Amino acid sequence: MPSRLRFAKRSSTRAELLVATVALAAVVAVLGLALSSSWLAFAGLAAAIVGAAAFALHLIVTERRRHEVVEGELESLVQSLGSITGTLDPDEVLERTLREAKKLFGAKASLLPPGESARGDGVFPLRIYEEDLGAVKLVRSRPFDREEQARAQLLADFASRAVENSRLLAEAQVREAERTRLSDQLITAEQDERRRMALFLHDGPVQSLAGISLMLDAVIDSLEANRLDEAERVLSSALERHRDTIRELRDLSFNIEPVVLRDQGFGPAVQALADQVGLANGIQVDLDVEAADSLAENARVGLYQIIRETVNQALRRGPPNRISIRVGETGDGRVETVISDDGAGERRRASYDEIEERARTLSGSIEVEAGQDGGTAVRVLLPSYVARR
Repeated sequence: MPSRLRFAKRSSTRAELLVATVALAAVVAVLGLALSSSWLAFAGLAAAIVGAAAFALHLIVTERRRHEVVEGELESLVQSLGSITGTLDPDEVLERTLREAKKLFGAKASLLPPGESARGDGVFPLRIYEEDLGAVKLVRSRPFDREEQARAQLLADFASRAVENSRLLAEAQVREAERTRLSDQLITAEQDERRRMALFLHDGPVQSLAGISLMLDAVIDSLEANRLDEAERVLSSALERHRDTIRELRDLSFNIEPVVLRDQGFGPAVQALADQVGLANGIQVDLDVEAADSLAENARVGLYQIIRETVNQALRRGPPNRISIRVGETGDGRVETVISDDGAGERRRASYDEIEERARTLSGSIEVEAGQDGGTAVRVLLPSYVARR
């Protein structure tokens, strides 16, 4: 039996005895007055005064002890709340809540599943905003008074908040781990890109410029030897190689970040890419990218790189007859980009690792499917909070 109930029963019994004693003494005093017996009236009055004083003292002591009992119950409640927060696992939080409720209220405690947490005597709902976690059900032989119901509901509410905090912490840890992983991948991708660019410059434009320099030396030697035809021929070859080098550097600059993407926007940049691919390979490129004009700058740049790399892969597999590029919104606000072709199907998943890494840096995802006309369809999904910020 809880201490408050034992104390309440003892206090009630003593109070009844004191009240009965005072009443009896008062009756004796009244009787003494009626019988004109001064000693009897005095004895009854004295007994009534002593009884009243004892009753007043009892009330003072009782109230003090009641406060001590309440303080003890509150201290136990605080300890129980502290025990509940001692774990980060939502299931463990609920298990500890049941143990603490059983200890606090001397009742059999059980957890009702969500949807069965209708209010009733001994049923205390567990809710996080609009989510129903179930309810704590306490069963014992005597009913719960108002104070016990308030403390039990406080325990249930605190347990709900502890479950919410543990979930938020787990989600934060997952997001932090994902952020760290993406950061490492981004650094690796940047290093690989710099390495690839350095290799391209060394083996391409730098070697071409070195060859042009040697050819110009040969032109000078031919001019000094008065071999004008030879000098003209070598100079023409050097000029052609020089123009090819300029073209390579211009293409490199366009691939890093097209000027038209920065100055005119996403649509014109993709249109320029489609024109270049279509003319160089004799294929048709269909575009529907108007929805991308409202994307954030980082999303536009990243999405353009994904489209360019996907188109280049389609060309490497075997030039298709047709490529389709479409950007639109899904029903839940996400941005969907679909690049499809009718060329040879791609069976190597590793071919899309680079594209997937680019999508992850934008918190997006990709899906690679077989196209309807035998080719490949690449679907890229970007969350709305990334695409629109």
